[in-house]
Amino acid sequence: MSRELCTTAARTAILVLWAARQGAFPARECAPNSQPQKAMFLRLTLSALLATALAVSAADKPHKILFFSKSSGFEHSVITYKNGQPSYAEKILTELGDKNGWQFTFSKDGSLFSPEYLKQFDALFFYTTGDLTAPGTDKNPPMTAEGKQALIDYVNKGGGFIGTHSASDTFHTNNEANKGPDRYVNHGPLADDYVRMLGGEFIKHGKQQVAKMRCIDPKFPGLEKYADGFAFQEEWYSLKDFPSDIHVLLVQETEGMPDNEYQRPPYPATWARAVGKGRVFYTSMGHREDVWTNPIFQDVLTGGVKWALGDVKADVTPNLATAAPGALTNPPYVEPPPAKPAAKAAPEPAPTSGK
Repeated sequence: MSRELCTTAARTAILVLWAARQGAFPARECAPNSQPQKAMFLRLTLSALLATALAVSAADKPHKILFFSKSSGFEHSVITYKNGQPSYAEKILTELGDKNGWQFTFSKDGSLFSPEYLKQFDALFFYTTGDLTAPGTDKNPPMTAEGKQALIDYVNKGGGFIGTHSASDTFHTNNEANKGPDRYVNHGPLADDYVRMLGGEFIKHGKQQVAKMRCIDPKFPGLEKYADGFAFQEEWYSLKDFPSDIHVLLVQETEGMPDNEYQRPPYPATWARAVGKGRVFYTSMGHREDVWTNPIFQDVLTGGVKWALGDVKADVTPNLATAAPGALTNPPYVEPPPAKPAAKAAPEPAPTSGK
């Protein structure tokens, strides 16, 4: 029940109760016309009032979201704790939470993942890297294999999931951390369970640059103002392994983009999809601090979070084949240049004889 509907119902119940006590109902039509009937009517009205009051209270209760930012791989500056202070992304999310009725729990502790722990949250929000079952770069406690399965089960059973930027640089299929030729291959049904849940996997990125996002679905929450697309400076991910059932929202336009990573047809960069009974939203944006404060990114993210929480509805009919027909064509793998040999140390001068 929506907040507006709950409030209207509560007001109606109050008016009915007041009218009954004032004797406003015609005695011969619908009003109770004896003391027992009046008492029963008042009890029923009070019960309805209490029920609607409880519904209003539940509707006003903030959504609980876990923002998980463990970095077993590269640790991005926007989610790094500095001098014991919240990360840049956490500060922005706290502000967005205050505006939208979201209560965030911020964590980098993967050991907490279990069915019991996750069930307290209305959605999970990942900004992560690497194999989260390993301590990795940030040395924070990793997930267990059971914790990873609890994550997958949480989504399939109806939970919401939001991923930004390097959420796609997480749990690589076959742990392809070395970015060799296998990193450029689509694995389809053999991809890692997390990748299959998310709907895509990071390959590599080129230099930061201004690039164009083409809007596929301006009816999706948060995209209403961006039917003509947009462009700004960002670190744009080249992605792969898109399942056919994703609903593409934004497409990365690759024409004119330098670097080998973008020598490919346009491909999805933001999407939504149903996974079991759950809802998954992902956007490749979110590397730079000025992106987190960009109104476009905040609109896109806010709409995606609201949809993942189930607060707003959207048509997420699969559209990969029409939105980005060349999406499964990955960029070619280019062998990196050999490492330069280490510079030889200058020979020590010969000792001189004393006189």
